Amino acid sequence: MLAENDFDISKLTSFKIGGNVKRVYFPETTAEFVEILEALPDAAVVGNLSNILVSSKGYDGALICTKRIDEISVDGNIINAGAGVSGTKLSKMAAAEGLSGLEFMIGFPGSVGGEVCMNAGAHGQKISDVLKSALIYSSETGIVKFTNEKMGFEYRTSVCQKKPYIVLSAEFELKKDTAENIQAKMNENLTFRQTKQPSLTLPNCGSVFKNPEGHSAGQLLESVGAKEFRAGGAKVFEKHANFIINEKNATSLDVLTLMDKMSSAVEDKYGIKLVPEVRYIGGNDEKEEDLCRKLKIESIKIQK
Repeated sequence: MLAENDFDISKLTSFKIGGNVKRVYFPETTAEFVEILEALPDAAVVGNLSNILVSSKGYDGALICTKRIDEISVDGNIINAGAGVSGTKLSKMAAAEGLSGLEFMIGFPGSVGGEVCMNAGAHGQKISDVLKSALIYSSETGIVKFTNEKMGFEYRTSVCQKKPYIVLSAEFELKKDTAENIQAKMNENLTFRQTKQPSLTLPNCGSVFKNPEGHSAGQLLESVGAKEFRAGGAKVFEKHANFIINEKNATSLDVLTLMDKMSSAVEDKYGIKLVPEVRYIGGNDEKEEDLCRKLKIESIKIQK
């Protein structure tokens, strides 16, 4: 099992932002994961760090990164994937097996654990449509299997965001389809992402804010001129106002300052308080903590 001290977390975050973390663990099996978390119950659990902002001032605690728990198995129309499997890899694996239902995950930067936890979705599909069960760990119950119904799925959330539950693996029940149909869906989704969203080569953390009920966060932000907003090295993406790009060595404070400007502009005009999808790990900067409280950004000790 790999463990690193004073690890430069910016090497892993999709934002390419973050200072040194005191200690980071990389378990390769669920048994190793449980062993570490039982020894360090206050450790924060992360996946591919695709929608997490880590403070540029670093983090004095421990992180457990599940990205090496990445086994995949196929049994008929059932695919079982470890928490660390990337959404893109899983989507391609399903397509290779002639299985439909995970086309929406093509181009996703996150991993299965976080995507199940937040009920990720796109293009009219979502995790809750295809998840059969998930292997969950909590300090109270140990490892247990949750059915789809027990996951408490709602828009961009699940029971795992309301209780200290961590996804170790997930079982997806898919449908047989032709390679042509599956590839057509994947191509359509990729084209949309390429024309409307920043590529994975541009440092970003995906959608910044959730869509308020009955509204599009991107449209609200565009209507207040957010595409022109920037703070330090961070700027709003010119093709979609609900994305922030790390353009010029942005700091975590730059991103939080920009998020506050975006949120405030929408609230001032429409009276709508945007809810962040971004999560935060830090604790060493008072300005950042104040902005997190104002924006109601969750300081995580859960999997994302």
